[in-house]
Amino acid sequence: MNTVNKDTLSFLKKLTKNNNREWFNENKNLYTQSQENVIIFLEDLIQEMAGFDEELGKIDAKKALFRIYRDTRFSKDKAPYKTNFGASLGIGKGSQRGGYYLHIEPGKSFLAGGIYMPESSVLKEVRKEISLYGDEFLKILNNKDFKKHFPELDQDDKLKKVPQGFEKEDPMAEYLKLKNFIVLYHLKDEEVLDKNAVKNMTRIFKLMKPFNDFLNTPFL
Repeated sequence: MNTVNKDTLSFLKKLTKNNNREWFNENKNLYTQSQENVIIFLEDLIQEMAGFDEELGKIDAKKALFRIYRDTRFSKDKAPYKTNFGASLGIGKGSQRGGYYLHIEPGKSFLAGGIYMPESSVLKEVRKEISLYGDEFLKILNNKDFKKHFPELDQDDKLKKVPQGFEKEDPMAEYLKLKNFIVLYHLKDEEVLDKNAVKNMTRIFKLMKPFNDFLNTPFL
């Protein structure tokens, strides 16, 4: 199995300190080498993950990797480059289905699963599913292994009130207020660089599968 190289994390650290076009262009070779390293790692990870979800085996590692160039048009932060390598494994990049995401950034790496920023129509269907089948949803969240790795769902951008169309007294009210349905598992740098990282990450991603399956049920 291939691994993420120390040189890849080193490049990202240097980029964080020198986030400008001049430095990037002078060190384009470091970027190219790091990008290639991540793509090769992703290819192994995708094949390993296909062991528990064969659909994932169809993902193209190169297409899964997000561009390093930032869109600064509507941002106060005009730094031109991202300081991470992010890969969509069925989540993000316009996907409206539960999937997986890998984020590699020195000291801030993580694995994620679920649906991020869904369109309002998708969000409504997911909320309906949670309201109707709350017991099933809670059974997934309270599974011993699941809860150990993902103690709670991401609470960012949560509504203050239960959304329209749902009862205020709904037992699942707190979950219905969520705008994203995401679980996160933070990784130390040693875990990213570990020679068994592909197998270890796959094991954690596999724990997310029942969660993703539930979120995707309304769209089957």
